[in-house]
Amino acid sequence: GPRSCRGEHNFKRMLNRELTQLSETSRSGNQVSEFISSTFLGNFPQLCVEEKKKRPMSQISGVKRPTHSPSLAPTAIPRFGVNATQEGLLAKELEDINRWGIDIFKVSEHSGNRPLTVTMYTVFQAVFSDLEILAALFASAIHDVDHPGVSNQFLINTNSELALMYNDASVLENHHLAVGFKLLQEDNCDIFQNLSKKQRHSLRKLVIDMVLATDMSKHMNLLADLKTMVETKKVTSLGVLLLDNYSDRIQVLQNMVHCADLSNPTKPLELYRQWTDRIMVEFFTQGDRERNKGMEISPMCDKHNASIEKTQVGFIDYIVHPLWETWADLVHPDAQEILDTLEDNREWYQSMIPRSPSPNPEGPEERGVTGEASGLCTGAPSTDKFQFELTLEEEEGESETESLPEEMRGNKESQASGTDSGRGLDARSAQPLPKTITADATRTFSAHCDKDVAAESGTDTRSDVRLDT
Repeated sequence: GPRSCRGEHNFKRMLNRELTQLSETSRSGNQVSEFISSTFLGNFPQLCVEEKKKRPMSQISGVKRPTHSPSLAPTAIPRFGVNATQEGLLAKELEDINRWGIDIFKVSEHSGNRPLTVTMYTVFQAVFSDLEILAALFASAIHDVDHPGVSNQFLINTNSELALMYNDASVLENHHLAVGFKLLQEDNCDIFQNLSKKQRHSLRKLVIDMVLATDMSKHMNLLADLKTMVETKKVTSLGVLLLDNYSDRIQVLQNMVHCADLSNPTKPLELYRQWTDRIMVEFFTQGDRERNKGMEISPMCDKHNASIEKTQVGFIDYIVHPLWETWADLVHPDAQEILDTLEDNREWYQSMIPRSPSPNPEGPEERGVTGEASGLCTGAPSTDKFQFELTLEEEEGESETESLPEEMRGNKESQASGTDSGRGLDARSAQPLPKTITADATRTFSAHCDKDVAAESGTDTRSDVRLDT
């Protein structure tokens, strides 16, 4: 006879509730729900199987059992971030944190001489909750876990299991999330075991939204929205960002993690150069695999035809600097030193590009789009505007492409779904003149780079993003 289970019973109850409006017709809601549940549940008996058989598609390959089982002793973070002997008195002083003239000396006295720590900890919670801070830290920690060292597009083009699992959509980012959350289920690995069910649900949503936003195909959407937030910045009376809804809060958190993900060019030069060396080894390894498989070699991945210095300058000019410049505007002046380092590093890589004579010495307009300056808004004086566009989240299965300078292109038209550190930045045309490619049905994102004087003059190169509707 037909087998029943709790899930089937609940399903019927739900249908009964939803279909009561049909009760006045020839068939009652109960009859209709009985027909639906018996017909469709009968076709899917696995819905009632308590222990499902494990299938290959449910396995997450990146999860490996730890060699030891760490114990998770519950610990409590102090209310103000430090172990304060006079927490009650400290709390009383910090009640005045929104007033000009807070007695910072008493705050220091009651916090064990750590006034800056407790003040910033408290101010930060005026902006983000403990749960959001925890989610941001966890998202950052897992955002690249079990990365295979190849791009999303490589996984798609090679018909990989991961691309099959995630239907070609943000393949790596979905995998990182799956591995990260699956690890929590291992013995003694659930670092969130003391959170309530509601807190766990909120944290999971926050983490998913943050990690999925590290997919480089989302970059220009994130940046355009961030610029809009900067232009319409709402702050409290003390100048603290006013983020009173989930959309605004997650947008800031997403951009914060995205900035951190693209932060290598902002680090001290000796560290930045090491990261560049490592990422190029990764790129070239992917290129070798593509060559051996007879595939098109992805942009920047051909070790026989690569300009590392030009690639970094273009990556900074078109991706990293516009993002960090906008973030610096949002948190001004907190990120100014980071922005200064980024600009210094850009000039160093620019200075390392081998000099070559221009093939078109007739005039500045021609020189501005040839030689070392091709597409990078550098080199000889020019009043030309260089325009590029990132195609983002196209519908109907269209590929995501990024039109970038010649130095960042493959030999042929190709597509690379970008991952971290500018992986897979793609180009569509060898033409140096401004070119427009429609991004999607609703919005087109363009970036302009004006260079009115030579790079040697030290004039800052600024990239800007415009939203066309």
